[in-house]
Amino acid sequence: MSETWKAIRPATAILVCASIMLTLSMGLRQSLGLFMQPMTRDIALTVSQFTFAIAIQNLAWGLAQPFTGALVVRTGYRPVMVGGGVLYVLGMVCLALADGMWLVMIGAGVLIGVALACNASSIANAVASRAVPASVRSTVLGLVSAAGSLGAMLAAPLGQSLQDAYGWRAGVMGFVVVAAALIPMGWIAGRVDRVPLPPVPPDAVGEEDDARKMALAALRHLPFMVMTAAFFVCGMQLVFLTTHLPSYLDLCGMDPMLSAKALGMIGGFNILGSLFFGWAGERWSKTGLLGVLYISRSFVLAWFFSAAPTTESTLLFAGLMGFLWMGVSPLFAGAVAEMFGLRWQAMIQGIAFFSHQIGSFLGAFGGGLVYDAFGSYELAWRFGVGLGLAAGAVQLAFAMMRPPAAMAH
Repeated sequence: MSETWKAIRPATAILVCASIMLTLSMGLRQSLGLFMQPMTRDIALTVSQFTFAIAIQNLAWGLAQPFTGALVVRTGYRPVMVGGGVLYVLGMVCLALADGMWLVMIGAGVLIGVALACNASSIANAVASRAVPASVRSTVLGLVSAAGSLGAMLAAPLGQSLQDAYGWRAGVMGFVVVAAALIPMGWIAGRVDRVPLPPVPPDAVGEEDDARKMALAALRHLPFMVMTAAFFVCGMQLVFLTTHLPSYLDLCGMDPMLSAKALGMIGGFNILGSLFFGWAGERWSKTGLLGVLYISRSFVLAWFFSAAPTTESTLLFAGLMGFLWMGVSPLFAGAVAEMFGLRWQAMIQGIAFFSHQIGSFLGAFGGGLVYDAFGSYELAWRFGVGLGLAAGAVQLAFAMMRPPAAMAH
């Protein structure tokens, strides 16, 4: 552990601020579902309209991510991350002032979606990867993801408390204040621009000087495309849960604060999962671990939704899902760095993340459509579980048959 600390110590400020940036950006967006029921009642939205805005957020995030990833190669990380902080604040302000569908769509959808492409997981992981030596990269990615998991533990109870005391608009305004901290965090984490790029790994796909050529090389790389396809299902499952779990528990007659506790519990166990999978990624196949994670997550979803929730089962479910949640992040980022090097890491992760966000769009909006059509979420969760088991099995089988390095060409 002392050797790891020696390798990390020079980059402490960068890693701490990247972690705070990640935890705030993810924690706030994961907690927006808390406002769905009171907002839909207050400004005459339907559940599917609210979830369509969240779906647009995920789509905007996915569409913008490859471009912000390419932009950091030209401008550096600092301008991108600071700009993302400004957009996040503006998006929350629009949501707090919303009196109909359009401001919800612009604020919670477009502005926050583009902001996440500037200061959430892909950019934060790329910053962390560049800041430290390769020998400790997977562990550091796990640490950053773990620290980045604290946001939901803080944001969800804050938003619910303000909402209970003063209404949902006050809850969102609380999020505006928290989002403002993204700006200085992005500025300090931007010191990573001074860190020189290490040599490309010898078994990585050849690095191109042109963004388009590098993107095409990634799209022709079979291990990367398998991960990208499985990432679609990952996004569908997780965003269905963050968007619809508060509504599902409300329909089941549970205490509204239980939703905030469950989201907070997910954030807390994210820490353990991120640390474990970051550690494990330095010892076993990252792509194989991804397959195990997707299969395990699907079984947990099936167990929880197949019976009526209780307080105990909900908190246990949240803990299990939290452990299996952000563990994807260090594994995926580490695998991309091994396959392609660091220069274009943010862009290439962005390409895969677009697939993730198409799945997220389906999880958020599709779940709302299913609920509006049938008055329950049963069809939606069964569909998510089935696809998750299939994606995990394919990812695991492929990793066992052909390790990523063997497929480089």
